Amino acid sequence: MIPQILLEGALTGALIGLGAIGLTLTYSILRFANFAHGELLTWGAYLSLSVAGLIGAATGAHLPPLDPFSFTWALPVAGLIAMLLTAALALAVDAVLFGRLRGRGASTIIVVMASFGASMALRSGLEFLYTSKPAYYTTELQIAMRLPAGMRATPDQLLMLGLTALVVLAVHLMLTRTGIGRAMRAVSENPALAGLVGIDTRKVIRVVWILGGALACAAGTMSGLLVQIRPYMGFDLLLPLFAAAILGGIGSVPGAMLGGLIVGICEAFAVHLIGAEWRAAVGFVLIILVLLARPSGLFGRAA
Repeated sequence: MIPQILLEGALTGALIGLGAIGLTLTYSILRFANFAHGELLTWGAYLSLSVAGLIGAATGAHLPPLDPFSFTWALPVAGLIAMLLTAALALAVDAVLFGRLRGRGASTIIVVMASFGASMALRSGLEFLYTSKPAYYTTELQIAMRLPAGMRATPDQLLMLGLTALVVLAVHLMLTRTGIGRAMRAVSENPALAGLVGIDTRKVIRVVWILGGALACAAGTMSGLLVQIRPYMGFDLLLPLFAAAILGGIGSVPGAMLGGLIVGICEAFAVHLIGAEWRAAVGFVLIILVLLARPSGLFGRAA
């Protein structure tokens, strides 16, 4: 029983952690909480659905699933294209809204409120284009495989865990082993000083939006594959995303991933022990506990 709960929590937590990486990077570099980040997850999921549909229409034939998974090769290709499109959407939102506010020296609270407005606008656009009816990447049924310790998981779920680990490792290596990664960390530490030593802060900001949008798309696509796609899926994940980012420490990629796993496991135990209606409260409770006990998070630096 407990191993299965842990596995279920790890599956949820991996998605939360992947989405929280973009959120924590945005906060550490741009210094505001982006409440529109959840909608980037949703847009990414729907863009993957649309591109996969276009690929299917272009082939003119029914594509068989990629055994042992439930989807065809069209979905991975669509997911990569959708990551680029979601990154472009994130850049567009910054150019139209957040960039203009930064240029005018707007206060943090103004930018945060603007992100609320962007969130509602993006969500309304999804409902207008796709309606509020749930959608699915595939209708193929999968039988859960037996794993050690009495656990069970489908091939799609195991693939999602493996891909998430690879993506997190790649992002961590980019931040620690590349020039742009070092520039991002420098801007996160002190934007003014980074600019004085020749770092192009505008380029860093663009990279942050591209990376955040792409990772949000990956998280949204994986979530849609395992559950379903609907306009409010990103909004419902927003509180767990913030909980994971705060728990792990703002700016820490491993921290965001670990925070996501902790949030997911806590949610899984809450569902089994006290009921599914309390799932949404877990993220809120964790945020309060972390802010009271260790405001800097597990891997964050004390102010």
